[in-house]
Amino acid sequence: MQSMDEEFYSIVTNICNQDSRYNPEAYEFVMEALSFSQNKFKKAKHISGEELLTGIKALLLKKFGPMTMTVLKHWGIKATDDFGNIVFNLVEHKILAKDTQDHYDSFKNAYDFDEVFNKGYRKQLAKRLKTMRF
Repeated sequence: MQSMDEEFYSIVTNICNQDSRYNPEAYEFVMEALSFSQNKFKKAKHISGEELLTGIKALLLKKFGPMTMTVLKHWGIKATDDFGNIVFNLVEHKILAKDTQDHYDSFKNAYDFDEVFNKGYRKQLAKRLKTMRF
């Protein structure tokens, strides 16, 4: 009998064989971001696409900081739409469930990666540096 992790990775391997646009690590990250987002919004179960994208943004910056764009490129992710594709691939393979409120469109052009992960990160860093004592 397969463990839940083995089953997940087996399904992700199948997904990636059918849709090779994204690195399997991107699927693992989306699942981690889902859990992170549920905690962030204090929801035990379902969260919206917008909430997930907010959590994804926060977790990417927390985990990868200035390397976020490099990581996203490695994963094959160019825009928030790609996270929608990953989520709906996971829905199609019954890893995730959706409700009637869930639509791919909620992932379309939600935020600009360069604005958030390059310019936005540098602005945040500059603010933090101003408050530090050397």
